[in-house]
Amino acid sequence: MQFTIRKRRQPPPIIIISLIDILIVLLIFLMVTTTFKQRPALKLTLPESKRAEKGTTENRLPVTVNKQEPYFFFRKLPVTLEELQDSLQKEAKTNSNLGVTIWADEESSTGNVIKALQAAQIAGFSDVSFALREPTR
Repeated sequence: MQFTIRKRRQPPPIIIISLIDILIVLLIFLMVTTTFKQRPALKLTLPESKRAEKGTTENRLPVTVNKQEPYFFFRKLPVTLEELQDSLQKEAKTNSNLGVTIWADEESSTGNVIKALQAAQIAGFSDVSFALREPTR
C-alpha cells in the first residue's frame, strides 16, 4: 500500500491594501448618501432696508415670526406666545447682557411681530432689533 504525501496548500494571500481602499470607498459612499434627520428650516423672506446692518449673532436671542402656524419660534423651537414670554423672562433673569433679534418674515402678520416685540420688552430686554436684508439690485 502506497501512501501519497499531500502537500499542504497554503492559503491565498490577502492583500490588505486593496481591502482598505474598498472600505474607504464604501465609507465615503455611505457618508455621502446617508441623510440625517434634521428639522426643516424656515424659509423666511426678510424685509428689505437700505440701512440693513450686518450685526453679530453673539449675545443675541433669536425670535422668529413665521407667516403661517406655528407663528413663533424661540431658538429654532416652535412655541406659543405664552411660552415665548416665559422663555424670554427666564433668559432675562439668567443673563441681562443679552439682546433679542426678531427674524420676521416679510409676509408675516404685523400683529404677530408686535406681539413678539412686546414679549421681549415685557421680559426686560432693552436691546431689541430686527433682522433685515439689503435690497437686491
